[in-house]
Amino acid sequence: MTRTVEHPYVSWRVQRWCAGQTRGMREVRRPEAVVFDVVETMFSLGRVGDALAEAGQPTTVELFFTRLLRDAFALGSAGRFRPFTQHADAALSVVAPALDATGREQVLAAFGDLDVHQDVIPAFEHLRAQGVRVATLSNGAAPATVRLLDRHGLIEHVELVISVDEVQVWKPQPAPYRHALERLGLPADRVAMVAVHAWDLHGARNAGLVTGWASRLEGTYSPVFDPPDVSGVDLVEVVEGLLVMSA
Repeated sequence: MTRTVEHPYVSWRVQRWCAGQTRGMREVRRPEAVVFDVVETMFSLGRVGDALAEAGQPTTVELFFTRLLRDAFALGSAGRFRPFTQHADAALSVVAPALDATGREQVLAAFGDLDVHQDVIPAFEHLRAQGVRVATLSNGAAPATVRLLDRHGLIEHVELVISVDEVQVWKPQPAPYRHALERLGLPADRVAMVAVHAWDLHGARNAGLVTGWASRLEGTYSPVFDPPDVSGVDLVEVVEGLLVMSA
């Protein structure tokens, strides 16, 4: 069942499932650390979409990014790994075949100029004020994440910047989440993964982490994935839901 809790800051929804149901039967506690996904969760892909339009390409950034993720997941399921930049370039060559190598490079450069979503800074500040550690876990490279965080004045809030490059496996496979736990030095039930992608949280939940989903990207959480422990319209609501859990 879904329990709606009124809180001085926001109203949020914590997912609880009764004994006897087949999915989601677990109790969760307030996390000691929260790990955030990066692309789309923290930073908008709008700049990449603008770059595609400026290059005269009819393809959308949604199609491009979906193709990128699909190919990375497929390759990973076959036991192979390629870093984000290689998948991005390959996906762009398929969805925008009129672009030559120089054109693709110009579009891909926009990943270094992404805008931060407005709910990120208040979510980070609230976690830090409550003594909760903050980390990021991305399918992209750690140096690229560091540059984005630094560009938007967020780096001081983030204790660890973690990339799937460190384990050579893309999310949502278990290894990246387990690696994040090792880096944090915490058990899975004391760490929350926050994202706007249902597939990401399905992977985190399977690795034992607490999960928080913001609905501002997908709108509806796909029923094929295990449900999140906390959901909200944005990262602030999700963080508030995590913080009022019992310790």
